[in-house]
Amino acid sequence: MSQRLPLSKSKNPNKSQADTNMARKSTFLQQTLFFCACFILVLIYAVFNTFLSPDATASPSFATEQKVYLEDAQAFAAAAGKITANNNAGETPKAKVFMYDLPKRFTSGIIEHHALARGSSDPSKATYPGHQHMGEWYMFADLNRPQEERLGSPVVKVNDPEEADLFYVPVFSSLSLIVNPSRPGGAASGSVPEYSDEKMQEELVEWLEKQEYWKRNKGRDHVIMAGDPNALYRVLDRVRNAVLLLSDFGRVRPDQGSLVKDVIVPYSHRINTYNGEISVENRNTLLFFMGNRYRKDGGKIRDLLFQMLESEEDVIIKHGTQSRENRRAATKGMHSSKFCLNPAGDTPSACRLFDAIVSLCIPVIVSDSIELPFEDVIDYKKIAVFVDTKESLRPGHLVNLLRSVTDERILEYQKELREVKRYFEYGSSIGTVNEIWREVAQKLPLIQLMINRDKRLVKRDLAEPDCSCVCTNQTGFLTFL
Repeated sequence: MSQRLPLSKSKNPNKSQADTNMARKSTFLQQTLFFCACFILVLIYAVFNTFLSPDATASPSFATEQKVYLEDAQAFAAAAGKITANNNAGETPKAKVFMYDLPKRFTSGIIEHHALARGSSDPSKATYPGHQHMGEWYMFADLNRPQEERLGSPVVKVNDPEEADLFYVPVFSSLSLIVNPSRPGGAASGSVPEYSDEKMQEELVEWLEKQEYWKRNKGRDHVIMAGDPNALYRVLDRVRNAVLLLSDFGRVRPDQGSLVKDVIVPYSHRINTYNGEISVENRNTLLFFMGNRYRKDGGKIRDLLFQMLESEEDVIIKHGTQSRENRRAATKGMHSSKFCLNPAGDTPSACRLFDAIVSLCIPVIVSDSIELPFEDVIDYKKIAVFVDTKESLRPGHLVNLLRSVTDERILEYQKELREVKRYFEYGSSIGTVNEIWREVAQKLPLIQLMINRDKRLVKRDLAEPDCSCVCTNQTGFLTFL
C-alpha cells in the first residue's frame, strides 16, 4: 500500500539530553569505582596469601594459582569496562523485525471490500477507515516508514528475514470483521462482491503454514494483532503460538493467550484529545457515560448501572452508538466531567476507557476481569478509580464515593493522566506503537526459551491446562543422541 499516515518526529529537549548525559556520567563513575575496588581487593588477597600464609611456600603450584587469580581479575575488570562503555554509549541491540509482504487480500483488499460495501465507486482509492480497533493500521504504517524515520522505535525493521528476531504478520483482522455492514448504506443489493471474514481467516493461516519461517519455530517468533475480541476467532488455535496483540482475554482460552506470552494493547480512542489545562472549575459534571446500554455477558452491568444512576444529580448517563454526532457529544461530555464511567462491555475492556484517559476524565472502572495495557510502566491506581462490580450496585455507593474525592485529589489524578496519555496516542511518534513494540521486544528471551524447550519435549494431552501451557502445549522428554 502506498498510503501512510503522517506521523510527527520525536524531539528531544536540550534539558532532557543534559539530564541523560549527567545520569550516564554518574552511572559510569559508579561502575568504574566498583570494578576498581574489586580489582584492588583481589590484589590484596594475592599479596596476603603470598607473604602471610604459612602454606604459601609449601605448595609447588601456588605461584601458578596466584597468576591465574590475577589474570582472572584483569579479564573481569576488562570485560566490566567494556560492558560499561557499551551501556553508556547506548549500544544495547534492538530487536529486529521483518514484516511479511502479505497477499493483498489480507491487507489493502480488505480496505477495498469495506469501501465497496459502503457504496464506493472507486475502492482502489479507499483509505483505512477510522474505528476503535485501527491499531492494526498504525502498526502496519509504522513498519512501512523508512528506518531513518523510526529513530525512537524500540525495534529495527529489517528486509532480510534471516536477520530477523521477530516476524510481523500485518493482517487487518479487526477491519475484516466489519466489512459487511449491519445496515448497508449506498450499495445496491447484489452489486457488492460477497465477502467472508471466516474465509479470510482460513486462507491467512493456510498461507502462513506454508512459510519457511513460520514452520521453522512453529510461529513462536511471529507477532499478530487481533485487537477486536472476535478477530481471528476461527483460527486462534492455529496461531496461538505467536505473540498475540489483544485488547483483553475475554474470548481467549488460557491455553490460547496469557500475559506471559502476549501483549495487551489499547483501543484507538475515538474522541478528540483534551489539550487544555487541568482544572476542576471547568468540569461541572460529576460522572459521565455515553455508550451502548445493553451488552452481553459481563456487560449486563451497564443496564443495572443505568437504572441506578440516570436519576442522580450531576450525573450524565446516555445510551448511544458510534456515530459522528455521538462522538461530538461524548467529546463535550468527557471534556467537561470529573469522572467517566467505564463498565465492562461484551468483554472486560471497552474503548471508553481510552477516550476518558485522553480527555483527562478520571476513569471509574467497573470491570473485575479487565487487563490493562503497559502495566509494567503505568500504575493505574494513580489515574483511575476501581470499583468492585457488586459494590457499584449498592444504592448510593458509587456517587457517594466520587463525591468524597477532594478537588486536590482530582487535580492529582489529572496530572497523572496528562503524564501518561501519550501511551494511548497511536498517531504519536512517541506513543502507543512504540510502547507495543517495547513490550513485544521484552518477550524475546521467553520466545527463545519456548523454541528451545520445544526441541526436547513431546506432546502429552492434558485434561486441564497447567502452567506449562503458558509457554507450550508440550511436556515430557524426548530420547535422542
